[in-house]
Amino acid sequence: MASRKRHTVAAVAFPGIAPFELSVPCEVFGIDRSELVSPWYRFFVASTQPGPFVTGVGYRMETEFGLDDLARADTIIVPADHKHGPPPEALLDALRAAHRRGARVVSFCSGAFVLAAAGLLDGRPATTHWMWADDLARQYPSIDVDPRVLYVDAGDGIYTSAGTAAGIDLCLHLVRMDHGAEVANAVARRMVVPPHRDGGQAQYVDLPMPVNADDDPIGRTLGWMLEHLEEQVTVDELAARSLMSPRTFARRFRAVTGTTPHQWLLSQRILFAQRLLETSDEAIELIASRCGFGSAANLRHHFGREVSTSPLAYRRTFREQLTG
Repeated sequence: MASRKRHTVAAVAFPGIAPFELSVPCEVFGIDRSELVSPWYRFFVASTQPGPFVTGVGYRMETEFGLDDLARADTIIVPADHKHGPPPEALLDALRAAHRRGARVVSFCSGAFVLAAAGLLDGRPATTHWMWADDLARQYPSIDVDPRVLYVDAGDGIYTSAGTAAGIDLCLHLVRMDHGAEVANAVARRMVVPPHRDGGQAQYVDLPMPVNADDDPIGRTLGWMLEHLEEQVTVDELAARSLMSPRTFARRFRAVTGTTPHQWLLSQRILFAQRLLETSDEAIELIASRCGFGSAANLRHHFGREVSTSPLAYRRTFREQLTG
C-alpha cells in the first residue's frame, strides 16, 4: 500500500489577531493524532511580520515562520481580524499564489475580509460573522454573502466560516474531506464537540448543541434516536418519548439542535452511512437498511443530495485516498 502524502496546514498570525480563532487550527491540525491516521498533518503558524506582535487581547506572540513559508502549505487558514484594516500586500500575494497552485485557502470569522481583499471571494458565495456580514457585502458587492450558515465550501479550494466556534465546524469539514467521517468524528470526540452541527448562525440559543444529559428529555431522546437510526419514527412518537406535546417538542428540539427532528435524523443517518462506507465492505442495500433509509435507492437519493456524490463513488474515492 502506498503511503499517504503528508498534508501541510499553515495558520496566519498578525497583530490584532483573535486568539481563539488561531487556537482552533492549532487544536485540530497541530496536535499529533497519528494514532487515528498516519501521517497526520504537518502544521505551523506563520506571522505577517518578523518578531513578536500583540494579539487582539493584549498579549504578545512570536513564531519562527513567516509569509515565505506559506509557499509550502497545502491549506492556509486566515483567522479573525476584527480591525478590518488593509491587510499586508505580501499576505494577499501569498494567498493568491497559494490559490493559483491549488492550495486550499480558508478564513474564520472576519478573516473573510482578507480573502476578499485578495480577490479570492469575487463571484463566490461566502460567509463571515453575522455582525460583519453587511460590511462585507457592502465593501465587496461581487461576493454572495450568506450570514445564515456556519461555513461555506465555495468550491475551487475556497472556504469561509462564521464566527468563533464555526471555525471548528469548518476544520472538521476539512478533516472529513481528507480522512473521512470516522477520523473527523474521532477528532470531534477528543475535543468534546459535535462532529457536525445542523442549523446556522440564526440559532442564538443557550444550548445550541445536543446535550445527552440524563435529566434532559431532549437529550435522552437524541441519544435514543442515535441508537435506533434504523427505525422509522414520527415526531408524535418522539414527542411522546420526551413527555411533551408535538408542538412543544418541535420547538424545544429546534432550540437545542438548530434544526427539525427530520433534518437532524437525516444528517445522522448520512454520517453513519459515511462511516460504514469507509470502514466496511457491506453491500449498499444492507447499509441503507442499517441507516434507516430502507432501500438502496432511497439512500442514493439522500446521499447524493447531502454529499453531492453516490455511495459507491464515495466508497471508491475514500479507498483510493487510503491507497495513495
